[in-house]
Amino acid sequence: MTEPVTSRPPHDLVVVGSINVDLTATIERLPRAGETVAGGRLRRDVGGKGANQAVAASRLGARVRMVGAVGDDADGAWALETIRAAGVDVGGVRSLGSATGTALIAVDAAGENQIVVCGGANADVVADGVEISGSEAVLMQLELPIEVVAAVAASAPGLVVVNAAPAAAIAPELIERVDLFIVNEAEQAAMPELRAAERVAVTYGAQGAAMFVRGEETARVPAPRADVVSSVGAGDAFSAALTLALMASTPDEQALRTACAVGAAAVGHPSAQPPLGRLETYA
Repeated sequence: MTEPVTSRPPHDLVVVGSINVDLTATIERLPRAGETVAGGRLRRDVGGKGANQAVAASRLGARVRMVGAVGDDADGAWALETIRAAGVDVGGVRSLGSATGTALIAVDAAGENQIVVCGGANADVVADGVEISGSEAVLMQLELPIEVVAAVAASAPGLVVVNAAPAAAIAPELIERVDLFIVNEAEQAAMPELRAAERVAVTYGAQGAAMFVRGEETARVPAPRADVVSSVGAGDAFSAALTLALMASTPDEQALRTACAVGAAAVGHPSAQPPLGRLETYA
């Protein structure tokens, strides 16, 4: 087991989230229900929304530590080493007896995807022992138990950002505490309770992104043109970039433009953890 989260020094950003192994099949078109499509090409990568966002934030120039869990298996060891190699402090990632999480992904020729997630060790992450300093922002997703997200948010003294994916029912107390929710258009439609949130950033794929404050749109930007290879990691790169931009007190419209530029860079790579430059190069 790795050393306790409480012993780690302060960082810019703490990502509390999921870690998976991604099994990605690239095919000409996605199958319909009950259909088998042949001719796929398979690749194996480290993924999970939490790991993807932590790695993206680190590559964008932040000092990042991650809280999560992997299995006590070869996949878990590989995932930890991959995340560590990207510059992320993994002292808060625990190795447990359950299997490392796995995502089964299909990506078509246009970069659209279908994803099935088997949570594994992610379902066993707990909030006990997770301490956030006043100088650290927190970025979370909903691939962990919602009660963990709520507990960490309630205890964090600084900026709290939640990428509310996959869509789930969110209690009023969590909505009130979170400073920024990040969702895509479908997730926004599935969670009408977010109209009461302080700020919600909504992504619209190739159409860009918008910011809503207490349900009212306050900023909207287009997305840069991009050659799409895979959209799997785009939302995670966007979430990391937007969080870092807002941590630097960047105005909402410029923060959205920067995050969209990072997302556009991400879709040009087949991995959910694409190579990225420092954040300022996308401003």
